Amino acid sequence: MSDREQAEELLEIAERDLRALRGMLDAQVFADEVFGFLAQQAIEESLKAWLCVLGRTYPLTHDLTHLLSLLDDAGEDVLDLWDVAGFNPFAVGLRYSSLSANDKPLDRGGAIARVEAVLKRAGDAIS
Repeated sequence: MSDREQAEELLEIAERDLRALRGMLDAQVFADEVFGFLAQQAIEESLKAWLCVLGRTYPLTHDLTHLLSLLDDAGEDVLDLWDVAGFNPFAVGLRYSSLSANDKPLDRGGAIARVEAVLKRAGDAIS
């Protein structure tokens, strides 16, 4: 499989996750931990697709900060995307535990907008 084909496959998975997120707006049905996990996954897949289309090998990691650093090292402008690293705790830590009662609920609309932004940037790189 070529780098481009791999990138397109990863982006397709991210788009599938984004569609699911749009259907998960009801916090009474879908816990923040579940919603956040899927948002993190969509961002991770998008960043890996972007790296892939650049011909870069991406590591087997869930760390969005590391993936953004790799894109930055490749000369890509990711300055406006660093905030998505805030989804890192949802990758592993909160997958097997819960948010505390003191944690602020996720802004689901804002999260979807951030996933859309990362996915668009990755898609633009592939195009």
